[in-house]
Amino acid sequence: MQVKHQLQDLLEPVIEGLGYEMVRIMTIGQKNPTLQIMIDRKDGKDITVDDCATVSRKISEVMDEKDPINDQYSLEVSSPGLDRPLTKPEHFKRFLGYETKIETSTEVSGRKRFKGKTLVVDDENNITVNMDGQEYVIPFAEISKAKIVLTDELLAEYMAAHADDEPVEIEE
Repeated sequence: MQVKHQLQDLLEPVIEGLGYEMVRIMTIGQKNPTLQIMIDRKDGKDITVDDCATVSRKISEVMDEKDPINDQYSLEVSSPGLDRPLTKPEHFKRFLGYETKIETSTEVSGRKRFKGKTLVVDDENNITVNMDGQEYVIPFAEISKAKIVLTDELLAEYMAAHADDEPVEIEE
């Protein structure tokens, strides 16, 4: 966990300086680890392959210079996607009304797993979720993992927002 915080402290200002937000940073795998960094655009537009390439190049420069990871690793820069992780209170605020899946580090109201619509994020960063007609108030500090649930409603909203986009042609 300590290495994650060191990497976040090192890379987050670089990513933000390029006009992006670091959504999540994590290491996947043991033998040939992958350093996975999810980014989002600060202007709210969709992430493109060029965005990922720009951030990847800059991060590679910083990582080569500072060398914070002793062993060999692969770098992966990606978008959070539609079923994105929610790692900050601001993410919950941005996606109010959406179905979310939340896991907590300790029991909240007798449970550790929640799946329901996010209703409110209060001034103390408590997240209120409606699950099966019951409201649960979850302190953000207790959340160990959270993400948007990919639903037909979310997909339809995304498709409607991108109805005028030009189709992408893939050359073979």
